[in-house]
Amino acid sequence: MAEKKKVVLAFSGGLDTSFCVKYLSEELGYEVHTAIANTGGFSEEELKEIERRAMKLGAASHATLDITSEYYGKSIRYMIAGNVLRNGTYPISVSSERIFQAIATAKYANEIGAHAIAHGSTGAGNDQVRFDLTFQILAPDVEIITPTRDLTLTREYEINYLKEHGYEADFKKMEYSINKGLWGTSIGGKETLHSEQTLPEEAYPSQLVCKKPELLKLTFTEGELTAVNGQEITDPVEAIRKVEAIASRFAIGRDMHIGDTIIGIKGRVGFEAAAPVVIIAAHKMLEKHVLTKWQLYWKDQIGTWYGMFLHEAQYLDPVMRDMEAFLESSQKNVNGTVTVELHPYGYTLVGVESDFDLMKNDFGEYGEVNRAWTADDVKGFTKIMANPMKIFYNVKKHAESKK
Repeated sequence: MAEKKKVVLAFSGGLDTSFCVKYLSEELGYEVHTAIANTGGFSEEELKEIERRAMKLGAASHATLDITSEYYGKSIRYMIAGNVLRNGTYPISVSSERIFQAIATAKYANEIGAHAIAHGSTGAGNDQVRFDLTFQILAPDVEIITPTRDLTLTREYEINYLKEHGYEADFKKMEYSINKGLWGTSIGGKETLHSEQTLPEEAYPSQLVCKKPELLKLTFTEGELTAVNGQEITDPVEAIRKVEAIASRFAIGRDMHIGDTIIGIKGRVGFEAAAPVVIIAAHKMLEKHVLTKWQLYWKDQIGTWYGMFLHEAQYLDPVMRDMEAFLESSQKNVNGTVTVELHPYGYTLVGVESDFDLMKNDFGEYGEVNRAWTADDVKGFTKIMANPMKIFYNVKKHAESKK
């Protein structure tokens, strides 16, 4: 009997990937090896349940690939450094996770000598591009199989197929599709499909618990979060989780992201991201105090491009390493503590404390007093500064007088 070919399936335990396990083995004759790349959105018990489901479906093996720390070190810290919010709103939560899940799955497929690699993305979203593109780059000799996209199946067909092949589970259609991760949670539902509607209160996983305002102190060292409310936290992943635990009680970080998808259509998704929104806001305020005008200007440009490339599956492009080098260099003086007042559904940035604060009053206090220059210095400065515009208007006036 010929040895079966191996396929690695990016497995989440949901209906689509559960169908893929059976389809790949029963219809295509593959030896199916499932893998889930955890970027911080699953608990230990949830990961064990996903493994149990994979094995019950007939997977030859199942691997849990914990890449949470790698995801932070190679993505989140640069998104914080760049204050990345797509369209000024969305902290690129699921978008950035998918790239790293695809990278981990491709590497695993290469490690076990798989002949093929599969995922359960449909043909209507961004994830299919993120998975396919990454697989093509990192596993160029491995065939990519996408049953859900290629067969255009209904939910009912998948459920009945699984039943016919001896597998039943509670695939009750949830009213809302929720993707939880370390850097935020995306929420899809019937309301997100209509431009005039928004998500109701009950759609959000984190509910309002605290109604009394509370102060939160975030300490940054070279741009990275290193302490929360005075408590040093050496693991940045745990620091993010600490902020999430505190800020989510106020139902902070809720919004609706509207943007252009990779495949050219507009997309709309709700999200909640208490920690990312508060951390980025605090980090950006600290930067306003410690960075120069032109550092802030160019960081805005680089941060926007970095987020765009990350969202559109371009993480592996070498230009991303160039932008990361710039962002890392820009963080040398981003040291200090930011005080944030948390209140229901929002927050207020109170102030910063930093040895690198450029608002030191040694030179002067804005609108109050100057110590490093005289009135005559300012008169001379403004006279020279006015020269280009004076020349322009004089030339214009002279030219027009000849008409």
